[in-house]
Amino acid sequence: MDRKFVLLISYFLLSLLVKGQTLEKKIADFDTYIAKARQQWQVPGLAVAVVKDGKMIFAKGYGQRKLGNKAEVTPQTLYCIGSTTKAITAAAMGMLVDEGKVDWDDVVTEILPEFQLYDPYVTRALRIRDLFTHNAGLGNADFLWAYNDLTPDEILYQMRFAKPAYPFRGGYTYQNIMYLAAGKVIEKLSGTSWETFVKERIFNPLGMSRSVPLLKDALQQENISTPHHFVKGKITPIEDTSADAIAPAGAIWSSVEDMSKWMTFMLDSARVDNKRLISKETFAELLTPQVLVPSGSFYPTIALTKPHWTTYALGWFQHDYDGRFVSFHTGSLGGTIAIIGLMPDEKIGVYVLGNLDHAEVRHALMYKAFDTFGHKSSGRDWSSEMYDLYQRIRAEAEADQKRILDRKVPGTSPSLAIEEYTGSYFDRYYGKASIEYDNSVLVLKLSSKMKATLKHWHYDTFLGQFEMDWWPPALVKFEIGPFGKVESVQMGSRIFRKNK
Repeated sequence: MDRKFVLLISYFLLSLLVKGQTLEKKIADFDTYIAKARQQWQVPGLAVAVVKDGKMIFAKGYGQRKLGNKAEVTPQTLYCIGSTTKAITAAAMGMLVDEGKVDWDDVVTEILPEFQLYDPYVTRALRIRDLFTHNAGLGNADFLWAYNDLTPDEILYQMRFAKPAYPFRGGYTYQNIMYLAAGKVIEKLSGTSWETFVKERIFNPLGMSRSVPLLKDALQQENISTPHHFVKGKITPIEDTSADAIAPAGAIWSSVEDMSKWMTFMLDSARVDNKRLISKETFAELLTPQVLVPSGSFYPTIALTKPHWTTYALGWFQHDYDGRFVSFHTGSLGGTIAIIGLMPDEKIGVYVLGNLDHAEVRHALMYKAFDTFGHKSSGRDWSSEMYDLYQRIRAEAEADQKRILDRKVPGTSPSLAIEEYTGSYFDRYYGKASIEYDNSVLVLKLSSKMKATLKHWHYDTFLGQFEMDWWPPALVKFEIGPFGKVESVQMGSRIFRKNK
């Protein structure tokens, strides 16, 4: 045998061995890093998966599914994936675009004629694309699903009473309700529910057998995580928050093992088993930047990553990192966190799930995965840097809260007898509120899941402490009219007029 050929083969085999050892070492180091970061952030249970070059190279669970329970997190443990659902809804719409049933620039009311917004012009001009890009001029309206008992159709109906927060396509405010509208479009055009569509057209072809679209489905499963929150300074298990009312925006439950299949699919331009589920052109549209996101509306992490640009596509935040294009999204629901990050140039995807409210270790692990398995490593301790950043943000928020509480004026009394603050209150947009006198205290009820005990603060302002004690207290202000009667009650920006 030719000596040069033997040397060439030997060099090739040696390079494969070294490459294998290098990847093995990277995985071991990443594993150790995750375990340490979880402890640093005090997350009861984490699950992490990484895909690279079309394969899942890492998937592991850490810690407990629920504090006080020995059941461990595994790569198959179900968590709510929150707003990382949005990209799946966008992909579902893309399939209908490919079928010729809709175009991204079709007018929404041509498909949903009953859908209205406050401004008639915006109602007429709103396109399918606008449902995905958070720039339709609407403010945040999460109270419609998070604090109310409204059905999906009732939530969409209420949007006609939402006054514009900024000019149509002239700003940016993260907005979940428009994704609910997108889900209704999918339902109308496909003849089946959004949840059935994503199961049959995405979960099943990708082999995502541990993924379900709604909380009510997840509660029937085994190996499911429990959310946790800081309650009076202690990490405590809490009840699940349901996003089923706005399911296309953030209700899916899945595992990191299943989400690795979704990442592989997205990194392979929407192909599975060499079969394309979304056309090349439509797939490109999903990740094409649609709107600029102002730095003040992006993640605080930009203080560390220092991107040159920040955009939003169709269900994806985007920015540049180390000269590479990154598409990512977080998911946050009470006590549960998620993040997905794709770096297509390096064919890297990372997915993180955790069961502690707003544990921003998720960002740290995403960038650590990019560094570890990408073209070069920065060597940065992202967990410590992110921890310091978010501790400062938390301290600033607590200082702001303290400044508000310190402004309490002592020695004041309510203008009226306590019983006179009771009654029914209403706003056309915000809905109903009632205040009752129960066991010598006022009780504010906004829905079956939002109830607060009101204690006098100063003048005609009361401090509301919610039944769900992981919710922060809120100041509730009563307005007394010229004839000495309560006319309205205000909580934050929400004002409810008293029914006569």
